[in-house]
Amino acid sequence: MIDSHCHLDLSPLCDDVDSVLAQAAAVGVTQLLVPAVSRLHWAGLQQLSARSQVRVAIGLHPCFSHQADADIAAMTQRLESVHPFIAIGECGLDKVEGKLPLEQQLWLCQQQLLLAVKHHLPVILHVRNAHNELLQLLRAIPLPAGGVVHGFSGSFELAMQYVRHNLLIGVGGVITYERAQKTRKTVSLLPLDKIIFETDSPDMPLSGNQGKANHPHHLLNIVTAVASIRPESEQRLIHAHQKNCNSLFQLNS
Repeated sequence: MIDSHCHLDLSPLCDDVDSVLAQAAAVGVTQLLVPAVSRLHWAGLQQLSARSQVRVAIGLHPCFSHQADADIAAMTQRLESVHPFIAIGECGLDKVEGKLPLEQQLWLCQQQLLLAVKHHLPVILHVRNAHNELLQLLRAIPLPAGGVVHGFSGSFELAMQYVRHNLLIGVGGVITYERAQKTRKTVSLLPLDKIIFETDSPDMPLSGNQGKANHPHHLLNIVTAVASIRPESEQRLIHAHQKNCNSLFQLNS
C-alpha cells in the first residue's frame, strides 16, 4: 500500500527516515509518494527517490515563498532532463496561508498545470478557500493525465466538480474526526474509483493525536475510519486505493 501524500523530507520525519520507513512497512505501507513544497527541496527529493520505497513529485506549494519566474524556469529545465518525478505537485491556491498574492499564485499554479500537460504528468493539488478560482483554471487547462485534490474536506457536490475534471479525491486525517460531518458524508458517497488515501505527514494529525507529528504508518487508521462510513471492507478499500494510485501515478510502469 502506498501513502499517496507524505512529506518525508520535512522535520521530524526527515530526522530519522529509516525509522519512518520501517514503521510504515511494518503495517503494510511499503511505498510513499513525497511531493515537493519548494525549489529548495527538489535536490533532497531526488536523493530520497534512490530508496525503493520512495516516489517523488516536483512542485511549488502556495504556502511557501517562491521566486516565481526563476522557479518555473528551473522546473521547466529539470523536467526536460532525466528526472525521477512521477507527478507535478504540490501546487495550487491558498487564500488562508498563501505566501504570494492570489494573482501570483494563479500564475504559478497555471504554469505548473501547463507543465503537467506538456509532460503528461498527473498533478497533486492543494486548495484552501479558492475552489472557484482553481476550478476556473482547470476549465481552461484540461489535464489528460489527471491528478488528485489532496486533503479534501468539502461537499460532495464540490468533490464531483473536481472528479469531472479528471481528478481523484485525496482522503486524509480529517475523516477520523466525528465532527467532520460534511467530509464524512462526502467520502461515504464518492465512487470508490475516485478515492485515494493519504496522511500528509507530518501534518494533518488524526483524531486523538492533535499536537503530534503525523506518520505514514497511520494510513491504516484512515482506512479504518473510511470503512466505518462505507459498505466496503478495509481490504476492499485498500485494494481500490492501490488500484487507483497505480493507475494515476503509473506506479507499475
